[in-house]
Amino acid sequence: MLSSLWPFRRARAGLSEEVTQLVRQWRGLPEYDQRRPAASGRWVVVDVESSGLDAVNDSLIAVGALGVVDGAIDLADSFEVILRQDAPSDTGNIEVHGIGGTEQTEGEDPALALAAFLDFIGKDPLVAFHAPFDATMIRRAVDRHLGFSFKRPWLDVADIAPLAWPRYASRLTGLDDWLETFEIPVAFRHRAIADCLVTAQLLLMVLPNARGIGAATAGELVALSASNRWLSQG
Repeated sequence: MLSSLWPFRRARAGLSEEVTQLVRQWRGLPEYDQRRPAASGRWVVVDVESSGLDAVNDSLIAVGALGVVDGAIDLADSFEVILRQDAPSDTGNIEVHGIGGTEQTEGEDPALALAAFLDFIGKDPLVAFHAPFDATMIRRAVDRHLGFSFKRPWLDVADIAPLAWPRYASRLTGLDDWLETFEIPVAFRHRAIADCLVTAQLLLMVLPNARGIGAATAGELVALSASNRWLSQG
């Protein structure tokens, strides 16, 4: 009974009232409508910056998110936060994402940053390119700082794009490959919100093709993404 009343298992003693309220509100939100047309409603494109490429052991440094609503990018519907680090990541890592040592050590309180992220995304389905990495980094951070298991539906554009354009499936693997092929402009990369923007543009090209690949609804598109990932790994 106690666990159902209090969702924060380990970290609850250190959470502020603001964080507690944000997470309680988020947990009470209704789920998105899986039956809605794939190109309708809100998708939230997510990208993370981390201290390295090991999703199991490296630290979450920043999170960016951008809304795609009814087939259009809404730049006003955006979110980006840097989580405060005890110590900055190494110089080589900083050169990748451009988040300097001072930015890292003076970032937002991680619990509040993650609670604000939950408040932003609501219960809408999440989108990323190579989503398992982003999903793992966020899940670990939420578990550590908020004390509960964060599990949400993810649409992986890296799974769906090859289904929409099978002629490219064998030669386009990374996000940069797809961006170049479809001539999606890139101002700069490897900053969370910037990567959200280019991923969102690729998503906009995928969504009109959803019905043609057997996923007319949002729920079907998410499920197709997951099934194609497992088939590709088999």
